[in-house]
Amino acid sequence: MENTETSVTPSVDNYSTTHISGVKFHGQAGEFFSIWIVNLLLSIVTLGIYSAWAKVRTNRYFYSNTEIDGHRFSYLGDPIQILKGRIIGVILFGAYFLASAFSPIAALVIMLLLLAATPFLICLSIRFKMRMTAYRNVRFNFNGSYGEAFVMFIVLPIASIFTLYLIMPWVLKKMDEFIYSNVTFGDKKVQSELKTGEYYIASLGAFFIGVVLFAVAMFAIGGSLAVLTDPEAMAQMSYSLIIMMVVYVLVILLASSFYTARIRNHIFNHSQIEQVASFQSNLTFGQLVWLRLSNFIAMVCTLGFAMPCHGLMCAPHAFMLKLHR
Repeated sequence: MENTETSVTPSVDNYSTTHISGVKFHGQAGEFFSIWIVNLLLSIVTLGIYSAWAKVRTNRYFYSNTEIDGHRFSYLGDPIQILKGRIIGVILFGAYFLASAFSPIAALVIMLLLLAATPFLICLSIRFKMRMTAYRNVRFNFNGSYGEAFVMFIVLPIASIFTLYLIMPWVLKKMDEFIYSNVTFGDKKVQSELKTGEYYIASLGAFFIGVVLFAVAMFAIGGSLAVLTDPEAMAQMSYSLIIMMVVYVLVILLASSFYTARIRNHIFNHSQIEQVASFQSNLTFGQLVWLRLSNFIAMVCTLGFAMPCHGLMCAPHAFMLKLHR
């Protein structure tokens, strides 16, 4: 899977160069399948307890096989820490469902507490993921605060309801800005200059794709709704339902791929780690659609056993870095 070229060009600085390097992934399907199947079986046998160790093994495999400029990433996560977090999560959600069975008021209180805790949990999750990631023995970190996260993930989404979601693309932009602008690599901060207009283009494009596909589907099944009382038309109606299910899947596939490809490219192309690296992403809409569609077909045809291939195919794709030395 090594298909990127590397070149070195002079930088504007007197004593530094800009080294352009692609992301290389060295993982192999057969190799990862053995890890995946063992993780799956042990997680089932231990009723999910081993899943924390499975996550660490999987991340270490992907990180250690991802190379930039001749150096590979390291995953430093501890499965015990992950297991503790999952136990706390199970207890919290278990308390909510137990309370809802006996007291709706208690369930409402727990739900509000969980809602208030969501920004805190988001910050903890991102901070843990960043701190457990290292490149060339330098760790990443996340410095986002609970107050900022509460505004971004609770206040702004609720406020968007009162605008009929017209400001939702701007809210999504603020969320991404909060996440990426608070990431650090050692003592160097990630700098992002995201544009609101790009989020509106991506959101409206995804919305337009959904509307067009549903309109075509409704036109295709035409008069099916008018013959619901005819017993002989039930077979035709079943075909209409199948068409709607296929269209629903296509809407999710195409709309989400359009949004994801455009926003991913925008985020990376407008972000940099000061004096360390700038990023370049050229993932196209067609590439992402084919990637997701082929993965979906493979998993359906193999009853899920193609899952390891899905993970490998979703490894770094169409991605370059300019490393400053």
